[in-house]
Amino acid sequence: MKIAGDMNDGENWTGGFYGLCLVLGAADDGNIERALRSLWRAVGVQGCNVRRADGIGFAAVELGVAALHEHGHVHGTLMLPSGARVVCGGFLSRYEGLDTLELYLPLGALARTDCRIGGYPFDESSGVESLTWRSALDRWLADVAVAVYADVPFHRALIGFEIDEDRDITVNQRYAAVLSPRADGLEYRPATA
Repeated sequence: MKIAGDMNDGENWTGGFYGLCLVLGAADDGNIERALRSLWRAVGVQGCNVRRADGIGFAAVELGVAALHEHGHVHGTLMLPSGARVVCGGFLSRYEGLDTLELYLPLGALARTDCRIGGYPFDESSGVESLTWRSALDRWLADVAVAVYADVPFHRALIGFEIDEDRDITVNQRYAAVLSPRADGLEYRPATA
């Protein structure tokens, strides 16, 4: 039986990533440390692991910005709202003095939990019809972003397939859900395509 939460099953890590990208602002290791700990707590990630140097399996490390700088990615497992446990990962992107922190869910693992995911985003049901499963996942990740924002305010959050850069978020057809700060909290704009 194939288990979506088995970190050592290479198929779980295939297919690209669906994620929550937090655009944190100016490069600041202290801010990243707080955001990473808040994110792991808010989404209920179990473990903090890195790929072993020999490429075989994972090794436990201390959760923190030092692990991100040294290893690039940290990995664990989390429980989806459906009750399914899946593998997940996180990484830091620092570009031109701007930090973004991403939590990602590999599509290989997600597809094992919901047959509607199929070959997203590359199959015939990857258009608007994919919103049937993406909307609930996006809303859950948005709730996670709201919890993190209470601890570590950020500039913006993006949710979707391989969101690893700040995209144009003003278009009518959004492939990513977007959360933007307002005076009364975060405004959530769901994906429309």
